Amino acid sequence: MGREGTEEGRDVGGEGQRDKGTKGQWDEGADGGCHEVGWGWGILLPMLLYAGIDEAGYGPMLGPLCVAATAFVVEEHDPASGPPDLWRLLSKAVCRRPSDRRRRVAIDDSKKLKTANDGPSHPLRHLERGVLAVLAGIGDNAEDGSWLPATDADLFDRLSVGIPKAADVPWYASPTTLPLAHTAGELSIAAAMVRRACQGAGVRGVISACEVIDAAQFNELLERFGNKATVNFGAVTRLIDRIWKAWPGCHPRIVVDRQGGRAFYRQPLQMTFPEAFVTVLGETDSVSRYRLEQAGSQVTISFESESEQRHLPAALASMTAKYVRELLMGRLNRFFQGYLPEIKPTAGYVQDGRRYVEEIAPVIDRLRIDRSRLVRRA
Repeated sequence: MGREGTEEGRDVGGEGQRDKGTKGQWDEGADGGCHEVGWGWGILLPMLLYAGIDEAGYGPMLGPLCVAATAFVVEEHDPASGPPDLWRLLSKAVCRRPSDRRRRVAIDDSKKLKTANDGPSHPLRHLERGVLAVLAGIGDNAEDGSWLPATDADLFDRLSVGIPKAADVPWYASPTTLPLAHTAGELSIAAAMVRRACQGAGVRGVISACEVIDAAQFNELLERFGNKATVNFGAVTRLIDRIWKAWPGCHPRIVVDRQGGRAFYRQPLQMTFPEAFVTVLGETDSVSRYRLEQAGSQVTISFESESEQRHLPAALASMTAKYVRELLMGRLNRFFQGYLPEIKPTAGYVQDGRRYVEEIAPVIDRLRIDRSRLVRRA
């Protein structure tokens, strides 16, 4: 049996009861999080493990649902003061606007950075620059800036993306050469800028991951759970669990972008983490916040509307999920264009997806493709 609790002195005891104070302090009364010994002083300095989770592809009928997470360690930051503004801390290298005179790297909600497919430049140029420059700037080879993926398969390995075997989903079998919209030299310069800004601000990127749920797995999970919100929530909690297990002594603070109108998450969190003690820190129309405690370890999770506007890790997760999905849709479109060269590519959303499925029907029949492996049911 799991356990549940309330923050003492607050009226947040049950589903439907709301606390109006969730936008300030993250989690009063909790421990402070990570600490490390300051250089030469023998004192403990506070550290924050700050993560964001977001998805891409929740609504389409073709292509995968992608859920990504990014996490940073922010040195000398007291979690009691609330979330840091990483746009400000890293302002020498990052910004929100893609048209920046200083050529900084744009990090924002993916919907704001992906441009029109029929525009004058590549529609993924801003997403690609942000995702790859940050990964190269914070990665294992960040000191020399040598890591840049040669193909999307290299990127997927770095992000722990799992794709079903080619025999089951041949439309995902062909890798794409990267980068798509930049030169490797341009991305290396951007990565070096990110690296210097992180070093100067005491910020370290520690986790970048993306979970991919293809149509076959999506349909199986949908049949089991009955709705796609639960399918999406399962991917979110697997990423939460990964972050928590990687940094169990650091009390991670994780921000998750809300999907739909849901405001109460205590019960599904308790079901997912049955051994944890779940404390409701606050539930409002825009923010729902919980602390989980288990085996002496804690994690605070905030489900927030438009989290990409306030939390850089959530914005970067949004970009990562979208970039991965677009690369996989590129593979899918390229596969069917091999049989139907004149077919117009699709982004997979319902109206155009129906057009696309109708046009590729002869190929589906010819190759004896199981439609449940290609087309999502919801």
